[in-house]
Amino acid sequence: MSEAFLELEHHDEARALFGSRDENLQRLCSETGAKVVLRGNQVRILGDDSQVQSCLAMLRKWRGLLAKNQELTPEIIIASLPGEVPAKPPAEHRESPSRGAAMLQEAGWSARGMSDLRTGRDRVGTVRPKTDGQNRYMEAIRGNDLVFCDGPAGSGKTYLAVALALESLRAEHVRKIVLVRPAVEAGEKLGFLPGDMFAKVNPFIRPLLDAMHDMVDFEQVRRYMSNDVIEILPLAFMRGRTLNDTFMILDEAQNTTVTQMKMFLTRMGQNSRIVVTGDSTQNDLEKGVQSGFRDAIRRLSSISGVATVQLTGKDIVRHRLVREIVSAYEAEQA
Repeated sequence: MSEAFLELEHHDEARALFGSRDENLQRLCSETGAKVVLRGNQVRILGDDSQVQSCLAMLRKWRGLLAKNQELTPEIIIASLPGEVPAKPPAEHRESPSRGAAMLQEAGWSARGMSDLRTGRDRVGTVRPKTDGQNRYMEAIRGNDLVFCDGPAGSGKTYLAVALALESLRAEHVRKIVLVRPAVEAGEKLGFLPGDMFAKVNPFIRPLLDAMHDMVDFEQVRRYMSNDVIEILPLAFMRGRTLNDTFMILDEAQNTTVTQMKMFLTRMGQNSRIVVTGDSTQNDLEKGVQSGFRDAIRRLSSISGVATVQLTGKDIVRHRLVREIVSAYEAEQA
């Protein structure tokens, strides 16, 4: 077994080399038989001597093309691989895009913001608006730097925000994504949680990870997180920070206090966007504690650049029964 190492300049170079969803890397490993592992900015290549040397040569060739400001298009990648490979595969044999890739292709950014945004998933994996409420959500994010979205479970609040944050990162309109959740237990005390800090907060941030992994493969998410391109953390960890060029999402915001909400919103730096999502009917705060979510909507909705979207049970796109369950509880409360 042989190995070789290649040092990259920064994480953007890794993304340019390997592709937005590591499609270049997968093709390279398939063609050369080598195994490639990225740790930080270091690429480690494993395999027999011929595999390692072939893989290393191709990566150096790709870096040379990037240095000349030449984009690594699929045609260039195929032409640069060892062996005789057709420049473009026949249409009937081309691989269909994965669910995440198809979804992100549907969410494009224009010079003034986002265009052609869609939410909800159909059977072939594309993301399109399913309801009028989701369309209003799109328009709000398109035209404002701060958006509050109040809606029931399953209405696509968090999923859409994560998808657009990833697309913004891919298009290099922001340098990082910060996903935040308050660490509030839902009506039960979990007690002492073992493990390091990430293990302790993992139960609270798990829904954000699930949404992320639904769009980007696990290895790429881990690579982004190890390079601090994506941060997923509890709300308390945001104090004292100023985030420029960042797409921030605060999920489950109904469980924030007024002080916590003010602290989070004031982290916003230059060229940053914030999307705050919550369900005001599922407040898990202690009795008598005012929710910062509803308070912020009341205080800030009239400010220019701030938008509020109210989704309802009609916007739920999960299982049919979820809509019926929400309706039943709303009717009882009424």
